[in-house]
Amino acid sequence: MKDFDVIIIGGSSAGLSAGMALGRAMRKVLIIDSGLPCNRQTPHSHNFFTRDGQTPHEILTIAREQTLKYPTITLLHSEATQCTPITKGFEVSTISGETFSAKKIILAAGIKDQMPDIPGFAECWGISIIHCPYCHGYEYGYQPTGIFANGEMAFELTKLISNWTKDLILFTNGKSTLTGDQQSIISHNNIQIIEGEIAAFDHHDGQITTIHLQNGSEIKLKALYARLPFVQHSDIALQLGCSFTDQGHIQVDAQQKTTVPGVYAAGDSASGIRSIANAVNSGGMAGVMANLELINEVFWWEKNKIKSDCHSHE
Repeated sequence: MKDFDVIIIGGSSAGLSAGMALGRAMRKVLIIDSGLPCNRQTPHSHNFFTRDGQTPHEILTIAREQTLKYPTITLLHSEATQCTPITKGFEVSTISGETFSAKKIILAAGIKDQMPDIPGFAECWGISIIHCPYCHGYEYGYQPTGIFANGEMAFELTKLISNWTKDLILFTNGKSTLTGDQQSIISHNNIQIIEGEIAAFDHHDGQITTIHLQNGSEIKLKALYARLPFVQHSDIALQLGCSFTDQGHIQVDAQQKTTVPGVYAAGDSASGIRSIANAVNSGGMAGVMANLELINEVFWWEKNKIKSDCHSHE
């Protein structure tokens, strides 16, 4: 089968959630997934009812099994490389040279974090170098913790993390760009600011033990929060001409519609709220809205056809 109602690019939480909504609407759906979710290194997921504490892999395994039980859904382990508008929808090509068509597209491929070139950082990312206190803060509550940021982001992140622990150090990894008032407020809260550049992270299986600075200093920590720059995992949205937010996410409305008709986006690619719960919610919304658009197109086409037939006999 080469022709589908909807093609979903990305088969993690958002993509599978969209797929389930469409499968239950009896739509023919193709999910194209490369198998590289950005949370693949994270040992535990939290803040998702009924699955608190499970690994993202365990949650995805269950989600995949439950989604694929709907017979109109097909999962293809591949990578979408090109998407082109055609007369009645879109044509999608994969890295292996296959081509498929669909009336609607849902972009759910997520993002790729751009990590600093510091030894040990990538190995700790998602384990003890973390991005979200709501996802991981409870496990590191009241423990020696670092913030890896500078400027306005450093100020906001330091303020946020102070809810989970007061044992905080801010690493600007170079000259601070905080304002004088921001530095004063941080210092007033007994939070140290270190401007020295980080040389390396010592760790055991991704769990930080020591931060080494370029000046030879060593600091013991249990966790480090970081907000990293990112790029879209897929350039399909760019190919299609979708608009992006200033932060780099695909711009969507409340119905997960992009600025390109017939194209929806969900999950991390379209939101700064990086959680499985949010991905599931936005994916489900994208699936429902894509199905509603398909219904409306057929329903109103039939109505207009009847009107046209009536006029032709007058």
